[in-house]
Amino acid sequence: MRLLYTLAWVAAAPLAALYLLWRSLRQREYRRHWRERFLGRGAHFDDAAEPVVWIHAVSVGETRAAQPLIAALAAQQPGLRFVLTHMTPTGRAAGAEVARAAPARIVQRYLPYDLPFAVRRFLREVRPRVGVVLETEVWPNLLFAAREARLPMLLVNARLSERSLAKAQRWPALVRAAGACFARVAAQTATDRDRIARLYAGPIDVIGNLKFDWAPPADLLERGRALRRRLGHRPVWLFASTREGEEPLILSAQKKSGSDSDFSKSGSDPVFLVVPRHPQRFEEVGRLLAAGGLRVARRSALEAGAERIDADALLGDSMGEMAMYYAAADVALIGGSLKLLGGQNLIEACACGCPVVVGPHMYNFEQATRDALAAGAAIQVEDAAAALRAMAALTADSARLAAMRAAALRFAQAHRGATARAARLVAQALSGSAAR
Repeated sequence: MRLLYTLAWVAAAPLAALYLLWRSLRQREYRRHWRERFLGRGAHFDDAAEPVVWIHAVSVGETRAAQPLIAALAAQQPGLRFVLTHMTPTGRAAGAEVARAAPARIVQRYLPYDLPFAVRRFLREVRPRVGVVLETEVWPNLLFAAREARLPMLLVNARLSERSLAKAQRWPALVRAAGACFARVAAQTATDRDRIARLYAGPIDVIGNLKFDWAPPADLLERGRALRRRLGHRPVWLFASTREGEEPLILSAQKKSGSDSDFSKSGSDPVFLVVPRHPQRFEEVGRLLAAGGLRVARRSALEAGAERIDADALLGDSMGEMAMYYAAADVALIGGSLKLLGGQNLIEACACGCPVVVGPHMYNFEQATRDALAAGAAIQVEDAAAALRAMAALTADSARLAAMRAAALRFAQAHRGATARAARLVAQALSGSAAR
């Protein structure tokens, strides 16, 4: 199975190059750093004076989760250095914010594709003392190379949905062999632990979700409040991290519900604040909003000194400002939940004090969604039309809206602490590797 897997990757490498070129037509960043992706060559520390921890955070969400972990480890061990790897340009852009906090101690690069020669070269260049993989990234050849290099690997903030478990069980021998290379797994929930245990026989800790320990930057919250004032007295409905196919559902529901009495409860037409999950879709979504008959303003074109934003929709075509958008909104619909995509991170919204509405598909945040619903911080609906009705009813009821804001903050604060538990596991692995 391992040989067949490797041959499949060798055969797929030219297709991966074509895919990057295709993606670069809308996002030029995909044309950069190919040596890192295909050859395993990139930035690294030249000397071996201090230990290096390698942390892999595939995209934006994982990078946000890695941020407090890196801060905690850096505070505990001042000599420690970090190599932060990603798979997407958006993840790398988010990681740049993390690296700016300690530029001498953090370098960034892409994780190479799972080609044996590339992952071995990556490990030789980086020379990590410990490897930490966040959430779901299990690359067999990388893990086999780490075992050959006697590198202790940790899977932290691990989650596994029923859908992902079913996919993994199609190749049980390969997945179990790769999973056995982890020294330890730290799962988000007991449910994740039980699913992971069906594929992994090693020790599994339940530590909670690192994403609860992310704190929204105060300057972004203040900018969000200023943006809210510029949008006037109309309700502001945020559609956060929307995915392909969801905006048409929302616009169709808006047209059908415009004259509905429940939809009109908010007292005035809302401002639609739409923030697509992927930057390459900004132009497409802007056109969709305009075609839906909405007067569209763009975040990238706003004048800093203007007092009022006179628009029906504001396109959030910027990166790294999600906390600002949450602070500007009365309520947010979490993207990725209206279609079978697993949902996006609702924890970030709650940490900003923004009540959330979610669609039926939140399996990537299964436990967090259940807990948010139980805490009164979220509302779950069956489709886009029901989402708009829920947002209208909520923004029409100021007392309920205030209660949900308070509940969202309490929910986010109540589940903190996973970062400290994860940092202890990494510290233990560092001590063990130093003793060898």
